Amino acid sequence: MNVIVVYASRYGSTKGIAEFIAEKLRAHGVQAEARSVEAGPNPGEYDAVVIGSAVYMEHWMKGAVEFVRQNRAVLAGRPVWLFSSGPLKLEPGTSPGDPGLEPREIGEFREVIHPRDHRVFFGALDPRRLGFAHRALRKLPAGRALLPEGDFRNWDYIEAWSGDIVRALKTP
Repeated sequence: MNVIVVYASRYGSTKGIAEFIAEKLRAHGVQAEARSVEAGPNPGEYDAVVIGSAVYMEHWMKGAVEFVRQNRAVLAGRPVWLFSSGPLKLEPGTSPGDPGLEPREIGEFREVIHPRDHRVFFGALDPRRLGFAHRALRKLPAGRALLPEGDFRNWDYIEAWSGDIVRALKTP
């Protein structure tokens, strides 16, 4: 079984998740690699695909959306799993499975490529890695609350999901 974990990451948090997933798949005997959407990987060369994107303003990054749309015919014929990286933390009264956390494109993707699952993982924010606009936003008190510093990724949760993928791949 040959799996690619494709990701779109602005500041590296989603890339870290994708690399972690690929590492966990390899630890279970699955041939896996993580590659950026910018590298233009061909999903047709793999038996299964995991695709993840950072989420900004309730949307996947443009490169990830284009990757899915351009490869929809190939993806529809393979086992596919999706993950979203973001938010950084939950608002009071919400939970990780809250439908309101799902990026807007996921509904379309469910209809077009029929992914096996979609998960939302928390992200991480290192202020030193931010671009100008996000650095400027963090200077405002409300901006610091919106973009809190820290690593909020739950590696145990991500590892468990990776195990779910392995079990699904090994089940005929």
